Amino acid sequence: MAEEEILNIKLENLKTYLGSLGSLAVAYSSGVDSTFLLKVAHDVLGDKAIAITATSGFYPKRESDEASAFCRANGIKQIVVASEELDIPEIRHNPTNRCYLCKRDLFTKILSIAKENGLDYVAEGSNMDDMGDYRPGLKAIAELGIKSPLRECGLYKEEIRTLSKQLALPTWNKPSFACLASRFVYGEEITREKLKMVEKAEETLLNLGFKQFRVRIHGENLARIEVLPSDLEKLFSLRESIIKTLKDAGFTYITMDLSGYRTGAMNEVLSLKKEK
Repeated sequence: MAEEEILNIKLENLKTYLGSLGSLAVAYSSGVDSTFLLKVAHDVLGDKAIAITATSGFYPKRESDEASAFCRANGIKQIVVASEELDIPEIRHNPTNRCYLCKRDLFTKILSIAKENGLDYVAEGSNMDDMGDYRPGLKAIAELGIKSPLRECGLYKEEIRTLSKQLALPTWNKPSFACLASRFVYGEEITREKLKMVEKAEETLLNLGFKQFRVRIHGENLARIEVLPSDLEKLFSLRESIIKTLKDAGFTYITMDLSGYRTGAMNEVLSLKKEK
């Protein structure tokens, strides 16, 4: 069976699945997956599909601004909920199950909002590629009965990008993003000040034209920059301006990770501990 045919079947299966839900609140972050899910849900369910977007220090303002702009442009009702995770000590102390605690807190709020608006279900945008890494947040999602339509229909990231391009979605080639808390070493306390440092540092790389990257923070003042291996030379050539901006943001030491960008880099220490 041709790849295009397989994609069309998956898209039709997704539409059928979403239609069977009747009404839906989509946890919407403006990322590739949730934008695609929200668009298809709204196409199928109309006003019975709404977006719920969380704002907090864990997400850059540009992401929430993009989410609101997309909803306005597409006539989709959006509800914004403030979710300040740092007010919860268990999350602020950044244990290895931080993502579980965050997701449970956030989706409990979203479930309540969905119920208040007469919506039958809540959905989130994880895909089949999310099954391979350490993802404690998926446990919270399962416990709360949150729907995962993209996984339900067997959609992978690249397939979602291809279908997003067909639908003319602005996010089809948007770099993958994870919340800023993922830039911290497990066990190191997450603070508003450090989150702002990371946000400013990543904004710098974005403005310099880098597409896929992370700025990890270690301790109080060390930045470890991950870019795609093909961008390492570019990163080194711009080191003086990057150093200046990151020092202005509060970092003292700025390092370049020679392994380059990869998802779940902070989970590598967990694998090492298991091997010992």
